[in-house]
Amino acid sequence: MASAGWDLSDRTQVVEEYFVSGPKGSVLAESQTTYGTREFSDYVLLGKSGKPLAVVEAKKTSKDAELGREQAKQYCERIQKQEGDALPFCFYTNGHDIYFWNLGHAPPQKVHGFPSRKDLERLLHIREHKKSLTDELINTDIAGRDYQMQAIRSVMEGIERNRRLFLLVMATGTGKTRTCIALTDALMRAGHVQRVLFLVDRIALRTQALDAFKEHIPDEPRWPELGEKSIVGNRRIYVATYPTMLNIVQSNDETLSPHFFDLIIIDESHRSIYNRYRDVLDYFHAIKLGLTATPRDIIDRNTFELFECEDGLPSFAFSYDEAIDHVPPYLCDFSVLKIQTKFQKEGISKRTISLEDQKKLILEGKEVDEITFEGSQLEKAVINEPTNALIVKQFMEEAIKDPNGVLPGKTIFFCMSKDHARRLERIFDSLYPEYNGELAKVIVSEDPRVHGKDGLISQFTHSDMPRIAISVDMLDTGIDVREIVNLVFAKPVYSYTKFWQMIGRGTRLLEENKIKAWCPEKDCFQIIDCWDNFEYFKLSPKGKEPKAQIPLPVRLAAVRIDKIEAALALSEENVASKEAATILKQIEALPSQSVTITEARKHLERCQDESFWSTLDADKIAFLRHAIQPLFRVVSQVDFKAMRFEKDALEASLAHMQKDKDKYNSLAENLTAQIAQLPLSVNTVSEESGLIQKAQTPYYWSNMTDQTFDDLTKRLAPLMSFRDSRGEGGPARFNFEDLIATKETVEFGPEHESLSIAKYRALVEEKVNELTASNPILQKIRQQLPVTEEEADTLAAQLHDEHPHITLKLLRRVYSHQHASFLRFIRHILGIEVLESFPDTVSRSIDQFMVEHPSLSSHQLQFLNLLRDVLIDRGGVEKRDLIQAPFTVIHPNGIRGVFSPSEINQILALTERLIA
Repeated sequence: MASAGWDLSDRTQVVEEYFVSGPKGSVLAESQTTYGTREFSDYVLLGKSGKPLAVVEAKKTSKDAELGREQAKQYCERIQKQEGDALPFCFYTNGHDIYFWNLGHAPPQKVHGFPSRKDLERLLHIREHKKSLTDELINTDIAGRDYQMQAIRSVMEGIERNRRLFLLVMATGTGKTRTCIALTDALMRAGHVQRVLFLVDRIALRTQALDAFKEHIPDEPRWPELGEKSIVGNRRIYVATYPTMLNIVQSNDETLSPHFFDLIIIDESHRSIYNRYRDVLDYFHAIKLGLTATPRDIIDRNTFELFECEDGLPSFAFSYDEAIDHVPPYLCDFSVLKIQTKFQKEGISKRTISLEDQKKLILEGKEVDEITFEGSQLEKAVINEPTNALIVKQFMEEAIKDPNGVLPGKTIFFCMSKDHARRLERIFDSLYPEYNGELAKVIVSEDPRVHGKDGLISQFTHSDMPRIAISVDMLDTGIDVREIVNLVFAKPVYSYTKFWQMIGRGTRLLEENKIKAWCPEKDCFQIIDCWDNFEYFKLSPKGKEPKAQIPLPVRLAAVRIDKIEAALALSEENVASKEAATILKQIEALPSQSVTITEARKHLERCQDESFWSTLDADKIAFLRHAIQPLFRVVSQVDFKAMRFEKDALEASLAHMQKDKDKYNSLAENLTAQIAQLPLSVNTVSEESGLIQKAQTPYYWSNMTDQTFDDLTKRLAPLMSFRDSRGEGGPARFNFEDLIATKETVEFGPEHESLSIAKYRALVEEKVNELTASNPILQKIRQQLPVTEEEADTLAAQLHDEHPHITLKLLRRVYSHQHASFLRFIRHILGIEVLESFPDTVSRSIDQFMVEHPSLSSHQLQFLNLLRDVLIDRGGVEKRDLIQAPFTVIHPNGIRGVFSPSEINQILALTERLIA
């Protein structure tokens, strides 16, 4: 009670042994005092008016708390009758377990603390003034779609039946947040809730949710306001990330009792949230509403159990297919374009590296045979810059463009790592320097300029530039940018839940009153899949189950317990005592406010007994391993880099003690590598330069003792935050030419049928050959007779009538030729002319020019190779382009600084022929 702000010595707050009139012949518990027919409640908590708010029945810690259930209930009823006031709330406890009973309104529930006086007065006001939810109106301006109202009603009806746990399964983009805001609005107007907590898993989503609450229920005060860090008690809407709320809960902040909130909304409810932040959800006693976009047949069984959903049925569900099939649709459909390079499909080896690149390797003295990488190792064990550049170029060619048809519409690139994201950003800047670094930007959580009014997310959401957000995990979920028309899967995804969350970034339709100039219409969005993700989920519909990760503090505790056990077995009592003292200190430092820790109080009390540590045996070691070790999962506010080094050093000391030479040598080598990465240029690090240099010698590791391991950990673990990871070997890096191996639309379910490139070609060629027998213009072409422009236009119209998708634009895309005329495609189909693709024509012509000019310098050859890339990428160049970027990278004056006037004229004539 004291932790909730109750002063037990102040009789205006707490009355001990509160007089309760009892019936004649009543049988009292042994903790009560009897004066005839009079009884005394252990504690009564008073409101500011002096009236009883709650009864607390306290049993001995050796007793079961639930023995006080009926006794506490009777005291509440008698006090109400005796005082003529409201029925007090009912609590019964044994000092470890606390139960709360809102008599007449809900069954008893175990809670993790007492409410404050303000909490009790608020709960009493809610109980006395709440209205029936049956007839409460829903604000349809906030959430007026049929399924949204149905979801709200399902929750409200459940609350009327005294249910407190709900799970809504709604496809991404169907307005989960708006649905919850409308529900909050209705519950507040009906007097059922006064304080609401909306939990999200990242800061960007917190900002988004705060803005949404401000827009739809602007009169309700919100937390946090700008600049606020400490929680305050005078708001109605609270939006926080899971880590923030966990820190507040574990900080023992008296502002936040377990009864502080009336409704908690848990965004993106999935297993990983509960594994890491279960303490937050368990701590609060409130109505809890889970939200998820994961299809109901994929949701983890534990999630259903947490929200008490029988038979795996959520409180309400609305799927993506239902949203698409609605007339008019509520969500945007998508098409999928599969793009894969040769290296992605076949790997990087002597078999796939071009002969030219092999020659370069040989000249550099490298063995081609030693280079063998699977395609799946790209961006992990091997980096090939041209592969990334090829994907970027293909994206720029295939992306859904803005109305001007030049720049891609809003796009998210999903990348494998932060380094991968930065590489792609550099490639965009290099290939498209005319956009001055504004076209594509990396958006990752650790960037201090991500959030805020002018932050990168705000720029991407509200401004013309950047068009492309390059992200690693941060934008996979929750970000709401309706104008997104392209998603690029530049990484493999194995979680079906995450896969659909990522797809959900593009599913939102535009709002009519908020049309942006760069996206005036959107009837479909495109997914460019570079890693066969759709094929993977065809074969593995539920994806790959992520392996449960053991938190680092738990692993450290496990190694220490192992070492204690090994030391005892080897009669190293001093080592065992030292490590036991260390783990005891770590046990005492566990956050006392954690629900996990309070529930394990009995186990922890056993550890406080000195006799427990004086004679450690197998049973006590097993107790530490199974009852205490898992508790370390609640440790969060520590230097994890230092802890990782401490764990590695402890493992090495254990292997050294057990004389496991192979394991010890391997662990010592790992520690040496970590120590070698400490930058001596940092003053704090340089103070330990002697130990750092000594620890990189074999002699040091061959003469270790348990004491020197402790000294090493004490002095170097705190420095690991300075460690330079660039010192590691890292992936192999190459600059090999890569090629597109696969480029076609894919079919993924009945809603997303699309013609592949090959099928489209077959369709066109079938139509042309079918009409040739009866069409006089086609017959003239076959006979190689001249055809006028009017006849060509007539033929184009006739073929378009036969099939609406036979257009010059599509023909140029499918046959990879951006400048060919309609007649050239027809001649090619009829077998009269071989139509070489534009990239092939450019490459062949540049190669021929180089052969015809054998005296070209390296700078000139470099310039022509750059010209080749620019021509293929842009489809052509003009004279003035050749004296601007990117050609000025080779010489400040561009082509004028590299070639003579006569050579320039020859190059200009070449480019004109190519685009003629």
